[in-house]
Amino acid sequence: MERGSADILRAARAAGIVIPAFNIPYLPMVKPVIDAVRDADSFAFLEVARLEWEKFQSGSIEDVAREYTRWADRDRTRLHLDHVPVIDEEGRRVDWQPLFKRAIAAGFDSLMVDGSRLALEENIRVTREAVLMAHAAGKPCEAELGAVMGHEDGPLPDYEELFRSGRGFTDPSEAARFVRETECDWLSVAIGNIHGAISRARRDERKVEARLSLERLRLITEATSIPLVLHGGSGIRPEDVRSAFRLGIAKINVGVDIRQAWEQTVKGGEAAAARAVYDRASELLRVTYGLSGSRGRL
Repeated sequence: MERGSADILRAARAAGIVIPAFNIPYLPMVKPVIDAVRDADSFAFLEVARLEWEKFQSGSIEDVAREYTRWADRDRTRLHLDHVPVIDEEGRRVDWQPLFKRAIAAGFDSLMVDGSRLALEENIRVTREAVLMAHAAGKPCEAELGAVMGHEDGPLPDYEELFRSGRGFTDPSEAARFVRETECDWLSVAIGNIHGAISRARRDERKVEARLSLERLRLITEATSIPLVLHGGSGIRPEDVRSAFRLGIAKINVGVDIRQAWEQTVKGGEAAAARAVYDRASELLRVTYGLSGSRGRL
């Protein structure tokens, strides 16, 4: 019997390893990512966020599901709906429920609602509604508490100032209440990680090398006891990333690393770009995350 995404992430957390979740802003990236996961004999999610069909070229929820199904290796991959915001990066309210319904109908294995731009009380209320919708369809639901910055238009605040101040970082006591009252399956946390820029003016920029507040992560893990998720996984100091896996991070989202590999080589043709995506995904799986052969540990 095929294991569900929730069981897989719980197993990863118990084993102290991570499930990378590769974002798909361009549909032809699906196959090289799956090939890299298969060849490393590891496990990964492929995922798409609303902004990737709004601002890039992933088409739609249904397009990604069809492309994933075309190449899927169900022994090693699952399909996840990433960031469905309640308020998007431009400050607009999003009608998120129809997007959840479409993803469920399209066969996605898990879903994420992002209420991180809401006040705590409303984030809890909306996330609880999303969890109930996902669970009714037999799907786990990821949520976010704290502000993982970087997707907004305009310059990112000075990173050192951001880190020193802890601006937007997840509060462990709020996390305990949030998980208890929403019953979300996984929680995305802000502990120094940042998203890569998505505006046309800044999307080619190299990400700031981020670091993580590992002590804050330890406190959040103790307060919540569910698998935690690290968004903005590209560009974080490798030693911090590996430590985070031992402290409760069971899923790490990877966007910029493989998106820029595609964008920087696609002028040479899709075959060259696909090879660049495969090579970068393979390097992350085998070297950065040390996941060669890890499927058997799940």
